[in-house]
Order: sequence, then structure tokens, then C-alpha cells
Amino acid sequence: MTELTKWFDSRRSPMELIERLFDGDSGAGGIRVEEVVDGNTLVVRAELPGIDPEKDAEITVADGSLTIRAERQEKTEHKGKDSYRSEFRYGSFFRRVPLPDGVKDADVTASYKDGVLEVRAPIPEKGTAPSPSRVPITRD
Repeated sequence: MTELTKWFDSRRSPMELIERLFDGDSGAGGIRVEEVVDGNTLVVRAELPGIDPEKDAEITVADGSLTIRAERQEKTEHKGKDSYRSEFRYGSFFRRVPLPDGVKDADVTASYKDGVLEVRAPIPEKGTAPSPSRVPITRD
């Protein structure tokens, strides 16, 4: 699959294509990802700093797509003698990535380290296409 056909893959939603067009492929769904093929494995790395992956992230595989959902909640307070300042950031984010044909959800693994979620999906080897066979024609 060429980079262009991957970009316009029909499994991507129209909204994601519009976001990719205007955000230069960096802001679709709020999660930046890197897709790399390492040998026979698709590796998807997603920037998710400041989350607890066990509580705040969910990864699902359905309909030929990998979906990463995450929720971030941060709150900081600064108390001084005569002042008080509070800041918060929160939001839900998702990203959907099309998977190669034949990827089995049971084979997909994920790990989280230093703010980066890494999802690995083994790509099945393409079987050889059956050779064409001739169908005999009978006369009645």
C-alpha cells in the first residue's frame, strides 16, 4: 500500500480525512501517532503523556481498525500567602488506524512507557493466490 493510498484508505472516516487535511495529519482525533512496519509487524506509537494507561486508555480492534481512546485529567493548585491559583486540563481523545487485512485482535499487544503507547499488530503473511483452474464445458 503506498503512502497516498494509506492516507486515503476508505476505512478512515470522512471527519478524520478532513482533520488530516487541515492539521497536516497531526491532530486527527487529538492523538499524534506514528505508524511503522517493523519486519512483519505493524507498530503504532501514540503520544499520550500524563495518563495512567490502566485507567485512562482503551484499545479496541474491530472492523479492520485499531481504535485508541484516552482521557486526560490534570489539575494543579498554587497557594500563596495572599493568592490562590488553580489550573486544569481535561479531555477525551481518540484515534482510529486502519489495520492490514487479516490481523487478528488476539495477536495485538500494547505497552506504555515514558508517555508513549506502543501497539504491535503482527501482519499475516499473504497466502499464495490459488492458480486459475479451467472449468470444463459439457454438451447437452
